[in-house]
Amino acid sequence: MSEAWPALRLGCARPPADWAAFCRQALQPSVPLGDAAALREWLQQRLQAYRVEALDGAGSEGLLTGYFEPQIDAARQRSALFRVPLHGPPPDLASRRPWWTRQQIDTLPAAQAALRGREIAWVADPLDALVLQIQGSGRLVLRAGNGGGTTRLVRAAYAGSNEQPYQSVGRWLIAQGELKPGEASWPAIRAWAERNPKRVNELLWSNPRVVFFREEALPDPAQGPRGAQGVPLTPGRSIAVDPHSIPYGTPVWLASTEPLSNQPLQRLVMAQDTGSAITGAVRADYFWGWGANAEAQAGRMKQPLRMWVLWPRR
Repeated sequence: MSEAWPALRLGCARPPADWAAFCRQALQPSVPLGDAAALREWLQQRLQAYRVEALDGAGSEGLLTGYFEPQIDAARQRSALFRVPLHGPPPDLASRRPWWTRQQIDTLPAAQAALRGREIAWVADPLDALVLQIQGSGRLVLRAGNGGGTTRLVRAAYAGSNEQPYQSVGRWLIAQGELKPGEASWPAIRAWAERNPKRVNELLWSNPRVVFFREEALPDPAQGPRGAQGVPLTPGRSIAVDPHSIPYGTPVWLASTEPLSNQPLQRLVMAQDTGSAITGAVRADYFWGWGANAEAQAGRMKQPLRMWVLWPRR
């Protein structure tokens, strides 16, 4: 409870309408925060558990994947090393929907002209840029000059997309016969790209979706990025959901397993984010945080899932 409660309180900063009364109580100093058993009883008195099931008859079994916040070296100016741009939203993004695809951005002069001058930073590897776009945000270690000298840590935050459909590059590699099902982890994808440098563009263009970023200061490196609910994500305690099925700010009990150890993963989390690939009732994306372990766990997570939402008692 001591780990879940801070994420719940963050969610109460922007509560759904049905949660306003509960959140007023949760933010009071009388809540027994120092006693886990008393806090659990406090929640049980106010919340009712409901098992999540799909309306299409698929039942209560679903899929849990993982995501993380990448940390990538970057530079303010293009150089021989840092040559892949991260763009802010183009001026005509709102009026042209969907916007150009990834391949069109790389090949059409009109698309390139619309993004000229919108670069917020440059990274060394196109797969690093792709990872940032798939995860939706990331941490940039900005290096002065051409990559040397002092550094500054900032966040590349989600600022919009071209509204093209997301396509998994891992699934593309499997369809091409380059990887076997179950092998499409990020380490395997990067290894394939190193072996096949002439086909990297083909790999990238298989996913037409592009995400645009804005730079944000990162005064507290211990704080996660803001999710779709508008509150900072908590490692291990925030999930992305389909908001048509589970409203933002809802506490959710997960019953699943961890990807590397296959140990039980059963815990209270908060629905605080979404993603283009997260659709359906029994579907969630688990936020692992940042760092090497978070990337390793998230990149391999495709676990069976059951979910219960906690909802205010009437």
